[in-house]
Amino acid sequence: MSDIAIRPATAADIPVISELAGVIWRAHYPGLITHEQIDYMLAQRYNPIALAEEIETVGHRLDALWMDGVIVGYANYFRYSPTEMKLDKLYLHPDLHGQGHGSRLLEHVFDESRKAGCSALILCVNKGNEKAMKSYLRNGFSVRESICVDIGGGFVMDDFVLEKSLA
Repeated sequence: MSDIAIRPATAADIPVISELAGVIWRAHYPGLITHEQIDYMLAQRYNPIALAEEIETVGHRLDALWMDGVIVGYANYFRYSPTEMKLDKLYLHPDLHGQGHGSRLLEHVFDESRKAGCSALILCVNKGNEKAMKSYLRNGFSVRESICVDIGGGFVMDDFVLEKSLA
């Protein structure tokens, strides 16, 4: 049986999470977005400086999922409104999909959001990301709205906003 733990990421974890993001995104997103957009978003949101800012920002959490001493996944979330937490990132190494580890990480975010006094969790998911949509719907989320956000560089995020009541 594997030794599994979820704990807040530290500055020392940032290079590993940044590298893991590249592995995950390059395995998962081709076909959903272009390779150019993948590279743009990795450079914009997953560079070590951006990740370090997230762990240093009050109210933001970046928690790592460890398995046998290795970071294999992570979740980034923050208070979006007085009653809502927003899950900004939840990713797991592709070799571990379908084993319940993503749901375990999601349950951790539910628990931490409740502890923070939030009654709902929201997130955005690419409209074409059927695998993630199925997982989130299976975990009690519903579609709140459809959005398309310009993220610069000539790219957009064409997403559904999902929400789950934590009551």
